[in-house]
Amino acid sequence: MKACFMGLGYIGLPTAIIAAKHGIEVTGVDINPGVVELTNRGKLHIVEPGMEGYLQEVVKNGRLKASLKPEVCEAYFMVVPTPFKGNHEPDISYVEAATRSVLSLLKAGDLYVIESTSPIGTTEKMRDLIYGERPELKDKIYIAYCPERVFPGNVIYELVHNDRVIGGIDEASTNKAIEFYSQFVQGILHRTNARTAEMCKLTENSSRDVQIAFANELSLICDKAGINVWELINLANKHPRVNILQPGCGVGGHCIAVDPYFITADFPMESKIIADAREINNYKAFWCAEKVQNEMLKFELQHNRKPVIAMMGLAFKPNIDDLRESPAKYITTRVMQSCSNADILVVEPNVQKHKVFKLTSYQEAYEQADIVVMLVAHDEFKALRWTDRKVILDFCGIYKK
Repeated sequence: MKACFMGLGYIGLPTAIIAAKHGIEVTGVDINPGVVELTNRGKLHIVEPGMEGYLQEVVKNGRLKASLKPEVCEAYFMVVPTPFKGNHEPDISYVEAATRSVLSLLKAGDLYVIESTSPIGTTEKMRDLIYGERPELKDKIYIAYCPERVFPGNVIYELVHNDRVIGGIDEASTNKAIEFYSQFVQGILHRTNARTAEMCKLTENSSRDVQIAFANELSLICDKAGINVWELINLANKHPRVNILQPGCGVGGHCIAVDPYFITADFPMESKIIADAREINNYKAFWCAEKVQNEMLKFELQHNRKPVIAMMGLAFKPNIDDLRESPAKYITTRVMQSCSNADILVVEPNVQKHKVFKLTSYQEAYEQADIVVMLVAHDEFKALRWTDRKVILDFCGIYKK
């Protein structure tokens, strides 16, 4: 079977690799020539443990090739970004553009799947687009929505072993999509319709956002009350029916920090808790930046000089290189913009070079800094010992002090 994956990002590329690993002949398409070139050389352009070895294997045996243009296949997968427009309104133009690029290639019996996080009704809109441009294909191709459920850093295992939700525009489409994913997914494939599958993905991430917002709100309360939030949550979680998540410096990534807006944009009156959670998690990053700025001012007043500050981490979560919607990046940017002439050392061990930030090694930054700001709980940072000789702002719970 031949499959075409439109988009070779953090989800599209790993899924294409895993599919190829299980015997599917894959063409991976991306608009970035650099990504295509690296992929065809067996080089991974993202950080994902173990995945580069798989990539080298499937490129070498000819199961996967990258291209700037799609080719005739039997299955097409839209795995492109869904950014914002206006006031946090979902923009499905990338999905539409990817769909239009395969329109001329579609033929009777083909499978068309959207994996991109999408607002409710997107699959039906793309169905109408396909049938509008290619009326001869009406009821002759299979159309479905199937979101991924993976945790960055553990994608190899989770793409294969996690359950998945499969929602077709009709029963035949659901069956066809299940037939495809059964080739490499060992988890349970749960049947539903396209609209419910779209909402399921948004619900999963909105639920996580609400839970994190509770933890972040607790951290704000505990800071005012003089209580160690880490100890508090640990004790509260001793209750047999309580499971509070850990607070951080906000919420990032292209799922939890984004998907709730897809609900609030379409259902503003009914999604009050979801909207409030987004506000809390956004505010937490602003609050962290204010805390850093206040500590800098205190240091300058006490020592008659500006401090050296180490901003530890830019990724949206530990041990990855993904900076999308990262609160750590926002905090670092805000601190740098508000503090003229301050010596700010920016650290991100999973990124070699950044077009905006000059990066410093984590050991050097920690040694030089007067104020250490722990933003992301990367494994490297956990080896750095607490010291009372520095001001340490631990927003991610490395030391839990």
